[in-house]
This record gives sequence, C-alpha cells and structure tokens, in this order.
Amino acid sequence: MFPSAFFFLDRRLSLTSSQPHTRARGVQLLSEVLHECYGNLTEREVEVLIAFYENRLKDHYIITPPVLQGLRALTKCTVLPPGSAVSMLRSLFQDVHVQSLMLTERSCVYNMLINLMETREAELKGLGADFVFGFVQSMDGERDPRNLLLAFQIAKNIIHRGYDLGKFTEELFEVTSCYFPIDFTPPANDPHGITKEELIEALRAVLSGTPKFAEFLLPLIIEKLDSDVQSAKLDSLQTLTACLSQYEHKDVAEFLEGLWTSLRREVFQTSSERIESAGLAALTTLTSCLSRSVLNSDSEDSLSTFLDLVLKDCKHHLCEPDLKLVWPSAKLLQAACSASNRASHIITAAVMPSLIDQYSSRTQCSHRRTLLEVVVRFIQSVKTSQSSENEESVFSAFRESLCSMVFSALSETNSSLQITATSMLTSLAQQTGLLLDSDIELAVDHLTRLLLTEEDDRVSLAVVECAGALAALHPAAFITKLIPRLKTEMFTEPMDQDNNRVASEQYSHHAVRQRCLSALAAVSTQPSIVRESTPVLLEVLSSAHTGSVGFSVEEVVLACRSLQRIAEQVQDTEETGQCFHEVIIPRLLSLALQAALQGEGNSGRRSPLVEEVVLSAVVPVISTSCSRLQPTLAGQTASRAVSLFLDGDVSFLPDNSFPSHIQLLKKQQGDSWSQSQMVCLLMGCVCSLPRSVEVPQIDQLLSQLEEMSCTCSHPLSYTSAAKCFAGLVNKRSQGDSLDSLIQRTTKRVCSELDSTSSPVRTQAFTLMIWVAKALLLRYHPLSTALTDKLFSLLGDADLGAMAADGFSLLMSDSADVLNRGCHADVRIMYRQRFFSENSAKLVQGFNAAPQEKKPNYLKALSNIVNKLPKQVQITELPALLSLLLEALLCPDQGVQLSTLSCLEPVLINPPPALIQQLEALVSRLLALICSASHER
Repeated sequence: MFPSAFFFLDRRLSLTSSQPHTRARGVQLLSEVLHECYGNLTEREVEVLIAFYENRLKDHYIITPPVLQGLRALTKCTVLPPGSAVSMLRSLFQDVHVQSLMLTERSCVYNMLINLMETREAELKGLGADFVFGFVQSMDGERDPRNLLLAFQIAKNIIHRGYDLGKFTEELFEVTSCYFPIDFTPPANDPHGITKEELIEALRAVLSGTPKFAEFLLPLIIEKLDSDVQSAKLDSLQTLTACLSQYEHKDVAEFLEGLWTSLRREVFQTSSERIESAGLAALTTLTSCLSRSVLNSDSEDSLSTFLDLVLKDCKHHLCEPDLKLVWPSAKLLQAACSASNRASHIITAAVMPSLIDQYSSRTQCSHRRTLLEVVVRFIQSVKTSQSSENEESVFSAFRESLCSMVFSALSETNSSLQITATSMLTSLAQQTGLLLDSDIELAVDHLTRLLLTEEDDRVSLAVVECAGALAALHPAAFITKLIPRLKTEMFTEPMDQDNNRVASEQYSHHAVRQRCLSALAAVSTQPSIVRESTPVLLEVLSSAHTGSVGFSVEEVVLACRSLQRIAEQVQDTEETGQCFHEVIIPRLLSLALQAALQGEGNSGRRSPLVEEVVLSAVVPVISTSCSRLQPTLAGQTASRAVSLFLDGDVSFLPDNSFPSHIQLLKKQQGDSWSQSQMVCLLMGCVCSLPRSVEVPQIDQLLSQLEEMSCTCSHPLSYTSAAKCFAGLVNKRSQGDSLDSLIQRTTKRVCSELDSTSSPVRTQAFTLMIWVAKALLLRYHPLSTALTDKLFSLLGDADLGAMAADGFSLLMSDSADVLNRGCHADVRIMYRQRFFSENSAKLVQGFNAAPQEKKPNYLKALSNIVNKLPKQVQITELPALLSLLLEALLCPDQGVQLSTLSCLEPVLINPPPALIQQLEALVSRLLALICSASHER
C-alpha cells in the first residue's frame, strides 16, 4: 500500500508543481489512467475532472497535449453532466489554437468533436453558429490527410444534421472547398491506407450537402472546369452532379449560362470518354433540377430558358450528318431529354420534325444511317424519362413518320441501315402506343424476310435479337406469323436438279435453318410462344431420327441448343414447368430410346440421336429444365426417369411402341453402347434436381450406376454413369449410409487400380475422380482417401498422365453435373482448401519421383495452381516458383501453357523470390520462344 500511496502523492505533487514539464508529466499520467477507466467514473467525478482540465488549458503550452488526451477520454463518458459538452468546447475554442498543435493533438481535437456530436448533439446545437465558427478556426490550414478525413466528417455532420450555420456559411465553405479538387497521391507503402478516392468522396459529401453553398460552389466548379488537369475536370463534373441532385432551380438560375458553356465544351472538345460521360451526366442532373420547378403565372420558366440555350447551340448540327459535331450535339440533347418528361417534350418537339425531314430528303445511306441512329438514341433517352409504363409517349405525334422511317430502312439493302432499323424497331416497341397491331404484323413480316434471305451474319444477329425483344411484348403476332413461316422453311428442302444440288445451295439452306433455329429460341420467352415453338424443335429431332427430312447432325445439335436456351430464359411458371415435364422431357427420352433400340448398324443408316455430340446436346436441355421444375413436378420427373432406367417403365413416353423389359442400366448382349450411353440422359434428369427432391430407389440406382461405370467398355457410357453416381452422392444426406457407400466404392476402385492387369482400370479411375470431386465440393472427410489415391497414381506407368489431368477436373467447374446450377452441394473456397491441404504432398512426390515421372507432378501442380483465384496465386506462387520454372522445361505443351498462365499475374508485380530467379525465368521463356518459332 505504501508504495502506491507515495506514488499518487508524488503525482499529486506533480500536478501542482511549479515546473511546467513536471505538471505535464502529471497530467499525462492522469490522462492515460482516464483512457483505461473512463467508463467507471461517476457524474460528479467527471464534473471535477472537466473543471480541472479546462483550467489546465490556460496553463503552459507544453501541458496542452496531455490535457487534450484527457478531455478526449472524458468525451466518451456516458455520464457527462448537462452543459459540460458546451463548457469543454468553449474552453477549447477559446484557449487552444488547434493548427499550432502537432498532428496527434489535432487528431485528438477532431475526435473530441466527433464523440460529442454523436452523444451530445442537442447541447452542441445550442451553441448556435459559435460551434461552426469554432470548428472552422480549428480546421483552418489542416494538411494531414488522416486529419482531413476526420474534419470532413465533422463538416458533413454539421451540414447534414441541421446545425445552424448562421453567418458562417461562407467561412465553412471556404475552409473545406480550399481542398477542392483533391490533389493527393499517397506515398509508396503508405501504412495508413488513405486513398485519393476516400478524400474525394468525403469532401464531395460536404460540398454537395447543402444548397446554401450553391452561390459559392458553382462559380468554383465553373472555374475548375477550365483546368488542364483531367482528374480535376472529372472531380468537378462528378461533384457538380452530386450537388445538382440536391439543389432547386433557384439555386442555379444565375449560373445557367456559365454551366452550359462549360458542359458543352467538355462534350464538344473532350479528349476522354470518362469526362464526356461525366459531363453528360451533369447535364442530365442539371436539367432534372430545373424540371422540378413549380411554374407560377408570374415566374420565369427556368427549364425552358435553359433548354433554349441547349437547342440554340446544338439543334443546327443535327442537320449536318456528315460533320463530326452531329454526335456531340445529339448526345447533349439526349442527355437533357432523358432528365424529365417535360424536358423530353420540349426537345423532341424541337428536333424531331427536322430529323424526319432530313431522313426523307437525304439519299446517301451513310447520312440516313446517322440520322436513324440519332433518332434511335432520342427514343431510348426518352424511355428513361417516362414516369410510368402506361404514360403516352412523347413521340405519339410522330408515330406514323417514325414507323415509315423504320420500315423503309428495313427494306434497304444496306446492312448498317438494316441493323440500325432493328434497334429502332425494338425501341419503338418499348414505348407505349407507338406500334399498332398492324405495325407489329408488318414488323414480323420484315424480320421474317430478313431471317430467310439476308446472309450477313451481323444483320441476322440483329434481327434475331429484335425478334426476341418484340416477341416478349407482342407474342400473338409471332405465334401466328413467324413460327409457321420458319417451320415451313426448315422442313422444305431445296429442289434437287438431277440429284446434283450444288454445295453452295446446301450451305445456304443450312445457314437459313441455323438462323431459323436461333430465332425460335430468341422469341420463346413467353409461355404462349413456348407452347408453339418447342413442338417445332422437337419435330426437327423426330424428322432427323426417322430420316423423313434431311437434317444434318449439326442442325440437330443446334435444335437442342435452342431448346436449352428456351429452358434457361422462359418465365418460370407452372405452365412452362408442365410443358417441359409432360411434353419436352418425355419426347426427348422417347426419341433417344427409339434411336438406341434401332442399334448401331441397321441398313447402313444410323439415327443422329445415337451420336455422342447429339446426346451431349440433349443432356443440358433436360438438366436445365429439371433444375427449374417446381417441387411436385421435379419429384414426378425423378420417379419417371428412375422407373425407366431401372425397371424399363415406358408408360409415360409418347409413341409407346417399345418392347417390354428394357434394361438400360444392365449390361446388354454384345455391350450395346447405343443403349448404355443413354445413362447420360438419366444424369440430366436426376442430378439437376433440387436437393430437397427425393430420388426413389436410390440405393439400387447407385448400385447399378457403379456396376456400369466399372464394367462398361464404352467411354460415354461409363463416364456418364460415373458422373451420375457422383452427382447423386454429392447431394445425399450425411450419415452412415453415405459413408458405407463411399467406403465400398473406394475399396472397389482401389482394388481395380492396384491390379495392373485389370482390363477396367480406366473405368475405375473415371469413377474415382468423379466421386472424389463430388466429395471434395462438399468437404466430405472421406474425399481424402480418393485424392490420396490420385496422388499415388501420378507415378503409375499407364495412368500417370491421366492422373495429372484429373487434377484439372477436380479444380474446374463442370458444365453438366456437380455445379451450382444443378443444385450441387458446392462449398466456398474448396479449391483453396484443397491446395493448402495437398500442395506439400505434390512437392514431396515430385522430389521423390524418378526423372521420367516428374512431368506428371509438374502437370498436376500446374493444373491445380491455374484454377486458383488470381489473388491466391500471387500469394502462393513464390513458394512453388522452382517447380513452376521446372514445368516450363516440360515437353508437354499443355503444361507449358498452364504454367505460363500461372506466372502471368505474378510478373505484373514480381515478389523478391521471382526477381532472384529472373535469369532462369528469362532463359526458359527464350527457349520456349525459339522452340515455337522452330516448330512453325
């Protein structure tokens, strides 16, 4: 006790010492104690301490820093006595010249203000404008970016929380705006991490916070826009936009001409797209600000006055489509047009008659295209200003002329004009009342004609896109006109002349079919259209299967891709779900089964539906549609698919003329690959369903899939069986049943892999790698046994290269199974986790491997690292650099390319480890360059 008593007695004596330095040390100790225990003080204790510290502010200047530290601690107290906040600040503003303090003490003052503004706002507002004046004096001259962020926060609070600025509005503006625009470059390796963008945003929040600053800020922005510094221009324009969103028309009225002159210059004479975009955004916001004014009979219409300026300087350039000022003028007018409905009415009334007349009188396609593009952008800009979808368009008065323009352009032979016309047609359709039913029908006729006759791919793409947009709004015309016409065209073959059709005709007809198939997919976004378009696509598959119409394998694949696109984009309704569940999926399964049962060698003709490329295109149609089915339909689809493949139940299939006792998962006599490969369709059905859907007969199904994957000799069959098995395992509930299944499967595949004479090692490996992926994605602990086996196979004479490629499969996203779109159980950062747990094993294996096996380890490493996120690569690569440099010497080009893509992000900002190895890296890169040149 005695030492403590003497210690505090000594401190008390220090506080009353006649020596300033001694008093400073005493106050310093007291302040340090307060920072530790301010939360335990009583109101009376706080009152005494505040009085003591306020008195010490009048003391010697070397005592001020520890006094401020103590006051800062007291501002955090929840038991501050009433009036103490005002008392502290009065003493602070009166007795301390803040800018003569060191950085830390200035920071202390700002933090005191922030603390008090959070807890004692009412008291501070009671100071009135004196608080603002005190803050202005405290901040004036601040230079440190850390303190500026604090000061800007205080200024923002003053403005946004309604403090009384009184007669100090201009002073607050001056003390903050002197930093505008921010010119700050953080030093290299700045430990504080303050960025220029942070300071810009903080200051902008202050300057744009109150219309009271308008009379000072707007002239300043106009002045700064004259700067040659691009960043200053950009900051000024963005700050102007932020301010104008808060201002009223009266705040900007006297600066309109100056603002317009500056904005016009930045668009007319811009050397930067960012500045041009910022200038246009500012013009839109300014026009919007003026549009908010309420007109009285005796008040000036600020909007009309301003738009007169804009039209005077820009309108005449629209009549000069061959000169370069037409585009900046159009952009300025369109930016103003998009601001409000009233602005769009004024501008379109002024410019549209002239544009329409110009289009009619011009004969050059380039001029007409420019004028049409200008009109399109006006239509698009007006769309953004409409207050509601049902509001009458500002173009209603020009409806007939606009329709005449667009249909005239669609009839032209100039590709660029046709493409622009499709864009205009889409824009017109999105405006209320601009296209009548008769116009829509005419539009469909034009689009159909272009689809069937226009060979330019750019035009075709634009037509298909336009058809999709219009069909979403006007499905009836596409159902009655487009779909029947496309169907007729696809199922009509060119006339043979002596059975000697020229190749160009065949190619042309294929191109037309390709465009028709794309268009059918594009227009099928509404359920009503899907009901009509999908039967056409299914008929393509059926006709190709029977041979009644000569569709190529490529065309059949395109039909499948169109069905897939429809499944992806159609509105997710019960009606569409029923369509896929009751019609499309059963029809696809039925056609595939018919093709499979015909066999592989009948009468010299084979159905295209047994081709791997076609079946691989059917799978995503089924998986996409199954992944979107409602729970009840999903459960029914799962039940049907399992019954078909396990029990041969074909009762739900159309055209039901199938033999009984079909066993698609059983080994067929002669190992009939056409039937066994249908397991890929089972995968599409059951592996894409939501995890909540219970797959029936799951144990028997998994057993059959395992058997097929381990015994079938057909690659597509055993690979699809393995993927289906893995997809089901990935979603199966955790527990003993799953664990025993995994252990049994692991034992089986390892037994086959350990036997070098086994004829099914490749099949066992395929099953192993897919099950390993299924378990790795969900962080199942039993995945380790399989991945460890994969590592051991890198040294295998027959499977080593396949094992190295297996790491790419583990780390890559799979397109048809085990992805989030199929509702697979995919945990975040599984790649990083796998790398961190296994990279050491790879390095150890490489070091221990004989020279001829080392390339497999290098390839595996490259495959793993190449799939990691770039930021993780940058962090981890230095430790693996020696191996990656070794990989560049590997003769396998796949390893070389993968390794180079790994090294690229590190070379942008090379770590010391890479710099030390620079000579080795350069020599290997030169060797690769020379080798590539040699091969060429």
